[in-house]
Amino acid sequence: MLTVDFDRLPVGPGNRVLDLGAGGGRHAFEVLRRGADVVAFDMNAEELAGVRAMFAAMVKEGQVPPGASGDTVVGDALAMPFPDASFDRVIAAEVLEHIPDDMTAMREIVRVLKPGGLVAVTVPSFLPERICWALSEEYHTAPGGHVRIYTLAELKAKLKACGLRVGPHHYAHGLHSPYWWIKCAVGVKNDDHPLAKAYHELLVWDIVKRPRITRLAEAVLNPLIGKSVVVYARKPA
Repeated sequence: MLTVDFDRLPVGPGNRVLDLGAGGGRHAFEVLRRGADVVAFDMNAEELAGVRAMFAAMVKEGQVPPGASGDTVVGDALAMPFPDASFDRVIAAEVLEHIPDDMTAMREIVRVLKPGGLVAVTVPSFLPERICWALSEEYHTAPGGHVRIYTLAELKAKLKACGLRVGPHHYAHGLHSPYWWIKCAVGVKNDDHPLAKAYHELLVWDIVKRPRITRLAEAVLNPLIGKSVVVYARKPA
């Protein structure tokens, strides 16, 4: 399930891409499939071990174009171990909302991005996230959880303040917001609740099958209750 639109953030052979806060690697895998060199960067060494294993499996299955490479690096977004201007593209998907000092993380993104390079930043969008916080304290107070709710204006202003030229934005995963509202209402860890379980099965079916009816439904819901907002920006050349 991708949040970033790769038509707006084109990647391919010759590009070096940083997936900041890569987690399970969903965006890193897509970048590698498209033939770019990707570095999956995260604080969680255990998750990155799974990403490395998937990179190897993709190579074995012939899913990686010749010349493309995938690497993993464990580290802190506030002090990344990369030289200035190391990457042509940076993806920061659902990570800034976890970082108390988000401005330092944004400045690090700008530092490692090459002049003229592109960045895609995704965070939970305001309304769905505000409802989740209202329904469940556990949702946002768990260790490593969300520490803030961004408005779109705040996110864009912070990116601009760090030196980026902010471009277009869009919303994603409108079908996922109701699932999280259900989870917050019945218990974030209560995966066996019949309603949460049924909705989760619907989402899995949608991700696998991608039927036209749910694609149309999500296109309608995204601007209204999209779970994530994605902002694209460029570092001045």
